[in-house]
Amino acid sequence: MDRAAKADLVSTLNGVFTSTSVVVVAHYKGLTVADMQKLRSQMKQAGATVKVAKNRLANIALEGTDVASIQPLLKGPTLLAYSSDPVAAAKVAVDFAKANEKLVILGGAMGTTALNPDGVKALASLPSLDELRAKIVGLVQAPATKIAQVVNAPAAKLARVFGAYAKTGDAQTDEAA
Repeated sequence: MDRAAKADLVSTLNGVFTSTSVVVVAHYKGLTVADMQKLRSQMKQAGATVKVAKNRLANIALEGTDVASIQPLLKGPTLLAYSSDPVAAAKVAVDFAKANEKLVILGGAMGTTALNPDGVKALASLPSLDELRAKIVGLVQAPATKIAQVVNAPAAKLARVFGAYAKTGDAQTDEAA
């Protein structure tokens, strides 16, 4: 890799580290190419990205960012998983590590908060941003539906009462005739 490509990679990684909300660091020693492709596709489906970069270049890119706390984790064959959704990268990494013991989660960072492996697992157990949005929409819609039912209930009861009186009134006029 020539000097310009390294500088390019460092600036790209620095942009990623400043804009992302969560970074997960893991060892990937022993994973096959097929396993890595599977991991990358799962990350992409969840809206996350996996990057394998030289630790030296990643350390340079981390300087001055919120996630600089992951620098001590960058030893050996490491990969970086990141996403703008605070849960996506952690969730996919933890699920993949459960199925494949060769992926070992070392830790990560969420903003300025450093995460150990247990912290990453705890983060992965939280619902994703899309799931939270769906729950909020459901909670907002439920009271509106209940309000509509409550408002319509008296009118429906009145209509039934008037209908019953009308029928009894019709029955009385038919008897009188």
